[in-house]
Amino acid sequence: MKVFVTGATGFVGSAVTQELLANGHSVLGLSRSDDGTAKLTAMGATVHRGTLEDHAGLKEAASECDAVIHCGFSHDFSKFAETCENDRKVIATFADAYSGTQRPIVITSGVALLRGEQVTEDMPVPVGSPNPRIATEQAADAALSQGADVRVVRLPIVHGENDPGFLRILITLALQKGFAAYTGAGENCWPTAHLLDVAPLYRLALERGEAGKRYHPVAEAGVPFREIAEVIGQRLSLPVRSLEPQEAEEYFTWFSHFAGLDCKASSMITREALNWLPTHQGVIADLNTSETYFLQ
Repeated sequence: MKVFVTGATGFVGSAVTQELLANGHSVLGLSRSDDGTAKLTAMGATVHRGTLEDHAGLKEAASECDAVIHCGFSHDFSKFAETCENDRKVIATFADAYSGTQRPIVITSGVALLRGEQVTEDMPVPVGSPNPRIATEQAADAALSQGADVRVVRLPIVHGENDPGFLRILITLALQKGFAAYTGAGENCWPTAHLLDVAPLYRLALERGEAGKRYHPVAEAGVPFREIAEVIGQRLSLPVRSLEPQEAEEYFTWFSHFAGLDCKASSMITREALNWLPTHQGVIADLNTSETYFLQ
C-alpha cells in the first residue's frame, strides 16, 4: 500500500515509516522543513511538504494514497488543548477523504485517557473527561459514523534511543532542580513500551486491524513513577526526593498533569487480535543502559 504518514519525521512516526518501508509498503511522509524532507528522502519515502494546520493539503495528500497513519502531534504542551482540537480537525479531514471507501485511517490516541487498575482496549473514554486529548477519540467515533474505516492506536509512554518525550523532560527537570522527584509514595504508574515494539503495531493495525477497534501497544502494564525517578537520580548522581502535592506542583509546573498520570493498561486484546508480541527491554532497563538519554 501507499501510506500517507503524518509525523513521519518524529520520534514515533519515523520508526513507523521505516517499519512500513521495510515491509513492502511505500510512504508519502508529511514534512514541514528541508531537514525533514532530507530525512524522509534518505529513508526511501516520498515527501508532502506541509503542516498539520493545512487541512486542504492533508486531504490532497491522503487522496493520493491507499491509507493514512496519523502520528503527527505537536509536543508544545503549553498549547495542549489547542493542539488536541486541531487533531480533531485533522481526523475529520481524513474522514472526508476516505468516507465510504475501504481505505483505512490509523490514528494515535493515548491509553492514559483512561484511568484504573486494568485499562483495556474495549473501554471507551469516559464522557466528560477533562483531558483535552478526548478530542481525538471523539473524532474517531465521528469518523466511524461518517463511514470511514478508522482504527485507533492508544500509545503508552514510548521510550527508546533519542526519545524527546516524557523521560527527557524528567531528566531535564532533575538537572535544573538538582534532584529527581516523585509525589508522595510515587506509586502512580505509567504504562510503557519500547519504540521498536510500537512501530510494528502500527503496521499490524494497518494490515490486520478492523474499523472501530482500539489497539494498545503496551509492553509493561504499569511502572511505578518512583522507580523511574530513582533510576534517573542514580544515572545523574543526584538525590531523589518524595514531594508533597504542593511541592510537586512547584517542581513539575506545567508537567504536573503528566507526572501524576496513574494508569495500568492491558494489551491482551491487541496481542491476540494482531499477533503482536513486544520483545525489547523495558523502561527501567532502557534508562539504565541508554547513553543518549543522559547526554548533556
